[in-house]
Amino acid sequence: MKHFLLTWLGTAVALLITANIVPGFILSGFAAALIAAVVIGLVNAIIRPILQILTFPITLITLGLFTFVINALTLWLASAITPGYGFEIRGFVPALLGSIVLSIVSSIVNYFVSAVD
Repeated sequence: MKHFLLTWLGTAVALLITANIVPGFILSGFAAALIAAVVIGLVNAIIRPILQILTFPITLITLGLFTFVINALTLWLASAITPGYGFEIRGFVPALLGSIVLSIVSSIVNYFVSAVD
């Protein structure tokens, strides 16, 4: 349970850092980041596997680069699911850049979280 909470908090911090780096990626505060982290986790657990199966031929042809598009679409969908909660992504390009920055920042934050745990 401790690891789950630390990962959730780490993802929320990574979202806040990403919002400060990527224009068009908007978070109103830490509470919005916590809600966004939950929604992103649910979208990644439920919808992303379906998208990966449906787009496998395109991903294979592009040698895996289409995975960036899938990540951006799931992030954009998560922001669309949470209107009025302070999490907004304004367009596909901020979603694409945000997904790349978020994966890098999240990896770094999770590295430090695992060192504490």
